[in-house]
Amino acid sequence: MSKLELSFFDLGLNKNILKALSDLGYVKPFFIQEKCIPYLLNGHDVLGLAQTGSGKTAAFILPLLQNINPTLCFPQVLILAPTRELSMQLRDVCLNFSKYIQGVNVVSLHGGQSYNIQFRSLKKGPQIVVGTPGRLLDHLNRATLTLLKLHSVVIDEADEMLRMGFIEDVRSIIFKAPKNRQTALFSATFPKEIRSIARQFMNHPKEIYLDNEKISTTIKQDYWVVSGGFHKNDALVRFLEVEIFDAAIVFVRTKGATIEVSDMLEKNGYNSAALNGDMNQVMRQQTLERLKSGQLDILIATDVAARGLDVDRVTLVINYDAPVNFLSYIHRIGRTGRAGRIGRSLLFIRHSEYRLLRYIKKSVNLNISKVQIPSLLVLINSRLTKFSAQVEHVLANSTDLDKYRVLLYKIKPQNNFDMETLAAILLKMAQGGRSLVLSADQGQQHIESEFKNNSKIHHGRFSLTGPRGSNKECSSLSRRSTSRNRSMDLYRIDLGRDDGLSVRHIVGAIANECDISSRHIGHIRMFSSYSIVELSKGIPSSTLLHFSKVRVLNKTMNIKLLERVDKDICV
Repeated sequence: MSKLELSFFDLGLNKNILKALSDLGYVKPFFIQEKCIPYLLNGHDVLGLAQTGSGKTAAFILPLLQNINPTLCFPQVLILAPTRELSMQLRDVCLNFSKYIQGVNVVSLHGGQSYNIQFRSLKKGPQIVVGTPGRLLDHLNRATLTLLKLHSVVIDEADEMLRMGFIEDVRSIIFKAPKNRQTALFSATFPKEIRSIARQFMNHPKEIYLDNEKISTTIKQDYWVVSGGFHKNDALVRFLEVEIFDAAIVFVRTKGATIEVSDMLEKNGYNSAALNGDMNQVMRQQTLERLKSGQLDILIATDVAARGLDVDRVTLVINYDAPVNFLSYIHRIGRTGRAGRIGRSLLFIRHSEYRLLRYIKKSVNLNISKVQIPSLLVLINSRLTKFSAQVEHVLANSTDLDKYRVLLYKIKPQNNFDMETLAAILLKMAQGGRSLVLSADQGQQHIESEFKNNSKIHHGRFSLTGPRGSNKECSSLSRRSTSRNRSMDLYRIDLGRDDGLSVRHIVGAIANECDISSRHIGHIRMFSSYSIVELSKGIPSSTLLHFSKVRVLNKTMNIKLLERVDKDICV
């Protein structure tokens, strides 16, 4: 049997897992699953270079599910995820794959959920624990979670852990696991810090490298240079009008932009919604359910809010704002073309951002083609094609057209003209807000007035490396977001250096426990018994109240707004 004909049965999976796979529509394994599943089933460590959407989740969950003993009620498998969204997603995948395995218990330990709920879940003796580094460490320090009998550890999206400043937490967690455990690590890139983790904690791992070109063959990738007098809003509406897609995600940099772009699209007749870090979990889940069910077609999201998002309907990704680095680009386009499905991505890039474009191409060896904004002729043809399709649909599905033929003679005006003229009048009335007739002399002015945006969107600067934590006493974590270019508030945290606190702990708590993007963090200064942090104005009081109760290193952070403070406290 050739490699292309391999089935999940050929990989050694048992009948209960195969039945679950069949229910979920899995037919043939993908490359990473073919390579990874046999290794993990046989107890090997695995080091996988694989990006989001490659099929890696099933590649490690399936064999580890088969290797657990459901009659033993203690943690046997630990899966580390960088965000709470991914943690919950991995928990759900485990539950779906194990629905025919009696006695399997899976728990997700992440920020934003009551400790009491998690305490009760842990007392039930889950065999699989999924979680974010901060919350996992907290449970380990409280002794509400033990890893003494653990046999497998998975580090998913290790590069994202590094970017968010969690690598030291990951080390601390793995140190608490048995030395003879099995370890699997997956990352979209292998910087030196990730390789260091692999050397320190893995035992002769089997290495699986998934070629970036191989991953990207199902995603057609283009870029448009922002120029020619077109605002990005005008361009976005034009591209959306000519693209054929089921559902789309538009990526922007700021929370405010998600709302403004969504409002603009709604005014232009698109069914869209914003997804950002200020939304509570209930609102977020409701929005995602609308997208999955087809009630929503376009999602406007930030990178942080979209992490872990997996919706089959998404066939188009538009980078309205350029990503901060090539890794962010990979994660964005990974929302479409998932696990072999066909997808499409479009990047809006300014001339000043060409360096980033070259960096993306060089770093991940991707073929990203330049495209022009859809011309007037293309726009008109697209409208005519869609209108014709609507006419064909009504013609094929209507059985009462004779009733409307009779009405034609009743609505005919006193002026004597033929039915063809009446049809032209009705066609003009039916075209709605998008004209089917645009002459060349109307040009860009007509289109821009038709797609006019009522609000201006401001965008900050970006860096090629993205925000990174530092152990320096005064750290500018997000230099593009300091008080020099926007209004910030100063807050005091009742933990400092003497408590063992570091900058990465503060960033991790804000990112995971409160779901606030690092772009909203300004300077951080550490003192002996307290710390000072800059946060953007306008953060909801409910978020700050929750943050104040967050525990780091088993101590409450207790954040307070500073009304008056020395202007030079952190420079």
